[in-house]
Amino acid sequence: MMNDSGYTLIYEPNAASRTSINEFKTLLEKGKDEVKVDTMKKILITILNGDAMPELLMHIIRFVMPSKNKELKKLLYHYWEVCPKLDEKGKMRHEMILVCNAIQRDLQHPNEYIRGNTLRYLTKLKEAELLETLVPNVRQCLEHRHAYVRKNAVFALWSIYKVSDHLCPDADELIYRFLYDENDSVCKRNAFVCLGDLNRNAALQYIQDNISVIETLDPLLQLAFIEFIKKDSLNNSNLKQQYTQLITEILESSSNVVMYEAANALTVLTLNPSSILLAANKFVELATKESDNNVKIITLDRINELNKEHPGVLQDLSLEILRVLSSQDLDVRKKALDVTLQFISSRNVEDVVKLLKKELQATSSSNDDKNAEYRQLLINAIHQLAVKFVEVAANVIDLLLDSIADLNSTAAYEVITFVKEVVEKYPELRDAILRRLISVIPNIRSGKVFRGALWVIGEYALDEPLIQDAWKHIRASIGEVPIVTSELRAKEPSRETEEGSNGEEHKKKGPVVLPDGTYATETALTTEIVNGGDSDSKPPIRKQLLAGDFYLGAVLSSTLVKLTLRLQELKTQERILNALKAEALLIMVSIVRLGESTLATKKIDEDSADRIISYIKILNDEEDASSITSSFLDDTKDAFREQIHKAQLKKTEAEAKDLVSNAEQVDDSIVFRQLDKDGKAGAKEIDDIASASGSNIKKENLSSKLNKILQLTGFSDPIYAEAFVKVHQYDVVLDVLLVNQTTSTLRNLSVEFATLGDLKVVDKPTTANIGPHGFYKVQTTIKVTSADTGVIFGNIVYDGQHSDDSTIVILNDVHVDIMDYIKPATCSESQFRKMWNEFEWENKITIKSPIDSLNNYLRELMNGTNMKCLTPGAVIGEECQFLSANLYSRSTFGEDALANLCIEKQNDGPIIGHVRIRSKGQGLALSLGDRVASISKKGKNTALVRV
Repeated sequence: MMNDSGYTLIYEPNAASRTSINEFKTLLEKGKDEVKVDTMKKILITILNGDAMPELLMHIIRFVMPSKNKELKKLLYHYWEVCPKLDEKGKMRHEMILVCNAIQRDLQHPNEYIRGNTLRYLTKLKEAELLETLVPNVRQCLEHRHAYVRKNAVFALWSIYKVSDHLCPDADELIYRFLYDENDSVCKRNAFVCLGDLNRNAALQYIQDNISVIETLDPLLQLAFIEFIKKDSLNNSNLKQQYTQLITEILESSSNVVMYEAANALTVLTLNPSSILLAANKFVELATKESDNNVKIITLDRINELNKEHPGVLQDLSLEILRVLSSQDLDVRKKALDVTLQFISSRNVEDVVKLLKKELQATSSSNDDKNAEYRQLLINAIHQLAVKFVEVAANVIDLLLDSIADLNSTAAYEVITFVKEVVEKYPELRDAILRRLISVIPNIRSGKVFRGALWVIGEYALDEPLIQDAWKHIRASIGEVPIVTSELRAKEPSRETEEGSNGEEHKKKGPVVLPDGTYATETALTTEIVNGGDSDSKPPIRKQLLAGDFYLGAVLSSTLVKLTLRLQELKTQERILNALKAEALLIMVSIVRLGESTLATKKIDEDSADRIISYIKILNDEEDASSITSSFLDDTKDAFREQIHKAQLKKTEAEAKDLVSNAEQVDDSIVFRQLDKDGKAGAKEIDDIASASGSNIKKENLSSKLNKILQLTGFSDPIYAEAFVKVHQYDVVLDVLLVNQTTSTLRNLSVEFATLGDLKVVDKPTTANIGPHGFYKVQTTIKVTSADTGVIFGNIVYDGQHSDDSTIVILNDVHVDIMDYIKPATCSESQFRKMWNEFEWENKITIKSPIDSLNNYLRELMNGTNMKCLTPGAVIGEECQFLSANLYSRSTFGEDALANLCIEKQNDGPIIGHVRIRSKGQGLALSLGDRVASISKKGKNTALVRV
């Protein structure tokens, strides 16, 4: 549609070779209907792009208007919409009388779809002179037998009234009567929408007349009522109470769409807690009964927003929201848990925990990946509740520790992490939790979980009976020591059996006769189970050590040292203390010997061996007892306490920030966007137009813009080209400036682009003619689908002196910087480790950098790669010789990038070490690797010795 306030641009493939008006006339005169369809399309494109071509009007009336081809008729109505209807003096052209007669005939056409299409066209016609003769026909169409004609006739009448009210002064009365006589739901909806705009009082009267049956009305009409109420309440705030009651009745509609819109309208109309709770209830109902997962997530988001705007009102909904957990989609379950955790208070926490415990028990029987991930979500939710509410912590830990044998290693480690935090935060629960933890040690199956459990026991077992109980269970989990000797002894009987099998077993071959005289049945399966029972019967810690987990052996040794030192502090009897110390030494020496033997799956690593040997020395060292005791019994616990405190502080800061962002101070100024000339005001804007129009976007610095200009051709080429590269969220826009450096016109010049990588050229720049020393700008858009480095290359082609002669100028490559797509992100340690194990692409970069300090290098790396450091500040706080850190970022396309930095500072030398980058796809790992390599080269400039 073309009018004074808007315009449309249509893509024109070849701007250099346009069809002339005479050629158009010839095609319209002599062509068949198919040719005329193509010609009309070209004419429409040319008109929309600025050339009105008024000379063609009469030809189209003569040669196109009589045709009965349906596609041609549609194109004809598009033409009537955009064609010039006025002459140079601003008066109506005489030819439009013929057009008006044709429209009138179509309004009386026996085919209802042609009538309806013509009425739709009338809503776009803005000339009162043309509409005047058509009004009677439109009024007749209101009584047509077919609903398609009637629904378009209503809008046509409304549009005519808006153009000039004197053409149809009784439009509102006509529509009001039509509304009462009409039976079709779409027609009624259209009529009410028109009536609401034309005559507010009449629309209110219609709503009033239908209040008693409002719940049973058609959903389309109910939606029209809601839209009218929302608009009218802005101007008539005195009616908000009545409108609230009305919307409350509409809420009981059977249609889910109406229910959602009505609940949204209710939250806008009133701040009454009971109404907000009612709307939230409806959102919960939609989330539970609607099958579409997207709808579930949207409604849960709305509940979350309502909770932020009205804190404390929705607390009773927590159990209702958890009904959504019956959904099979993991994202929906995660959203439901996240939303519910915002509502928990001491009143409802026990009920919520009971429900989560049931869910956890229901999923413990299945071990597929989806259920394992869901179990982890449930454990995380229970963890947060137990840390926040002490009254449920003990019960929750009992449940989780009881089910630890059924959980996979990741979920079980989450449980141990959770136990660590609760034991630190609630000293009064320590004894009960530790006793439960000690009792489940035989059920643990994962070395990682063992390490966590042993650390908790070593740090928090503070009284003698508890330590002795822990020692007994740990000792039982190791089995007979020395390990090597006992394992070799266990193998000896089997060797004897093998030796004697040559003689005896051959004699015993044959069926086995039972005491009752029947034959016993033997299968290969039962034989395998009997033979393989030895490995399953081994104690759990022993089994891990034989499998080569000597890191667990080092942690076990550390725990034994802590327990021995604590007994020493508690003034335990010398006889008992010496016996336990000797046993601890025997266990540690036994682990080292096992690591050096061939019985273990793999040899002991140097780090674990050094640690265990140092623990053996510590137990034998009586001189530095006080310093050793404080470092073992106090320092590690203090470090963990500090870590918990920092995490809590960070969480509190995030909550406070969230509260501040959703709260408005009583003395905040109200900013009217139209009056904010400089855009410097700090308060929130009162409407959404600003964000849509981009007024809140920072102005780009001119120098940074110039940095993004790339030269595509040389200065001596016949045509000079340069491109400004602008990166949006999912695409790259190239603004290319072309300069003709010759004295002749370059004809049919086109710029062609191609790409390498996950890039795709969306549109091809149009062909053009460029005069001598002329300038021409073209723009092309390239879609980006991943954060891999991409290359854009291409050439410029233009015609030479002869038609078959063309010149090609090759363009320089444009490399797309992936840093625009990578943003710093955060994730938990367990998520990081899980992704690190899953991702198959790794890029290891060796570092040798002259940067002066390790922390400065880390900062450079974070700035250069847009990654966030996940390592707690205590690890990288002070400058030292070594630094190790984990970094994480996420691309706009949802791709994860992980990095592990290990570097050391040599004395008066460069920083050396390596960075390992992991990602799901190869491209991201390689691209970030290139970035890391370039950062390492910083500061390598040669010093200036002499000028």
